[in-house]
Amino acid sequence: MKAVTRFVISMCVPLMVAAPAAAQMIPPPAREANLSGPRFGLTALDSGVVEKLQSDDGITVSRVVSQFGWQFEKQFYGKHDGPSMITEAVVLVGGLEQGLALPSLSWLVGLRSQDGAEAGIGPNITPVGVALALAVGKTFRAGVLNVPVNIAVVPSKAGMRVSFLTGFALRR
Repeated sequence: MKAVTRFVISMCVPLMVAAPAAAQMIPPPAREANLSGPRFGLTALDSGVVEKLQSDDGITVSRVVSQFGWQFEKQFYGKHDGPSMITEAVVLVGGLEQGLALPSLSWLVGLRSQDGAEAGIGPNITPVGVALALAVGKTFRAGVLNVPVNIAVVPSKAGMRVSFLTGFALRR
C-alpha cells in the first residue's frame, strides 16, 4: 500500500505543479500589418452643420463635400482564422471642389473579421467641434492590395455627418 501511495504522490505532485506553470505560459506575440494608404470619398452634411460653419466661421459650403486624405492603420492579429484588432487615424481635407479646406481628424479602434467586415468607433475633430465617429465597412483583398469601403456616421450637436470613403493599401 505504501508503494502505491508513493507512486500516486510521485505522479500527481509534478502534474499539480506543472499545471499552474503551463497556465502562465505567455502566448506567441501578435502579428501586425501596416495597412496605411490614401482615402477619398464624399461627406453629406446635415443642414445644422452647414449653418454652424456659416455662423461660427463664415464658411459657405454645400451639403455634400469631397474628402481626400490618408489613413494610418495598424492591424493586430494572433491567428489567421480569428478576428483582428485595428486602430486607425484618418486625416481628411474636405470641400476642395468648393475652394475650401475643411480639416477632419478621427481616431478609430475596432475589429475586422477574417472575411474583411469591419466596425470601429472613436473621437472625431472638425471645425464643427468634437464628436464620436462610428464606422462600418468591408475591406476587399486582391493579393497584397486591400481596398476598404467604409461608411462613417458622426452625430454631433450641430447635426449629422455621413461619409462614404474608399482608397487602397498595400499589405506590408
